[in-house]
Amino acid sequence: MSENMKGLLLEDRWAPVTSELGFLETDAEHAARAFAAWQGGLLAPRGIAVGVSPVPGTLEQTLSTLLPLNDAERRRHLFIPTRSPWTAYIDNGWQGTDAASAMSYMARTLGCRGMRVVAVPHTLRKDKGRYGAVMFELYGPRQTDWLNYLRTLYVSNDGGRWVFGQSGEPFPFEKLERYQARKVRDRFTFEMLEEYLHHLGLSPFQEDFYLPQGAPAWLVEKTGPVVSAQKEYTLAQVREDF
Repeated sequence: MSENMKGLLLEDRWAPVTSELGFLETDAEHAARAFAAWQGGLLAPRGIAVGVSPVPGTLEQTLSTLLPLNDAERRRHLFIPTRSPWTAYIDNGWQGTDAASAMSYMARTLGCRGMRVVAVPHTLRKDKGRYGAVMFELYGPRQTDWLNYLRTLYVSNDGGRWVFGQSGEPFPFEKLERYQARKVRDRFTFEMLEEYLHHLGLSPFQEDFYLPQGAPAWLVEKTGPVVSAQKEYTLAQVREDF
C-alpha cells in the first residue's frame, strides 16, 4: 500500500471525516429521508428530533455542515449525490465516518446495495500518524451467510502487523493472483481499490464525482438532549496527531 496514497479525496484535507465513506445505490434525498425516519423512531423516546434539509454549495462547503465533530454520539449525517446511481454517506464522528452498520441496515431497508470504503495512508511514526488500511465491503438487500454481506476485502495495519482478509464471491474483474503476494500489504492496495470501484461505477476519490450539475446534498441532523459525555471537536483538533 502506498504510504501517501496520492489521489485521496480533497488531498486528504478532510481526514478522518472522509477516510471512510458509505454508499447506497439509490437517490440521495430518498436515502436521507429513510435514514431520518429510522433514526427518528429510535431517538424519539429521548426527546430528540431528526430533520432533513438540502445543502447547496461545493463539496467542501457541504462537508463543513458536519462541524463540529462529535465523539459520544453522531449528530449530523450527509447524503451526497454523485455522477452515478450511488449516493455517498458521511457522518460527523470525530474519528471518522462509521459506515458499516448504517449502510448494511439501509441496504436491507431500501432494497438496494450498500458499500463501505476505507482508505487510510500508513503514516505512523513513533506517537504520531495513523495505522494504514484499505477496505471494501459490499452489502445486499437480503440475508447472506453473514448478515447481508456480499463481498469483503481488506488490508490493514493491526497495531503494527499487516493483515489481509476476504469473504464472499469475487467479482470477475478482481486480480485474484494479487491476494497471494508475499508482502501482506501488497495483496490489496489503494490502486486496486480504485480500480475495483471504477468497475462498479464509482470514482469516490475525485471531487467532481460528487454533486453533479449543482444537485444539493441532504443533511440529516439530530436536535434535542445531548448525552452528558458528549464532546465537540474542530477538524484541526482531530488532525493534530496526523
